[in-house]
Amino acid sequence: MSYLKAEDILPKELIETIQQYVNGQTIYIPSVEKQEWGSNTDTKQFLKDRNMQIYNQYQEGKATSKLAVDFSLSVKSIQRIIHNMKTLEGYCESRA
Repeated sequence: MSYLKAEDILPKELIETIQQYVNGQTIYIPSVEKQEWGSNTDTKQFLKDRNMQIYNQYQEGKATSKLAVDFSLSVKSIQRIIHNMKTLEGYCESRA
């Protein structure tokens, strides 16, 4: 991300107003066209598929410690994924 100088793009009055709140500090102004995380890459789908694999293998009896090694994650991360998948599964079943 590159920085733009406020003086080059904003009216002087607006800069003076902003200075009342964040004088001399760096601020982030989000884009109006905010995109959902992972919408430009395959990462979101990759993680969804990976988490499903982890959950399926866990349901088949594979230990969380073995899953952690197989997927290069911490045991805590595996436990979090399993918990989230169980919650999602319960949510889906209650909606059926």
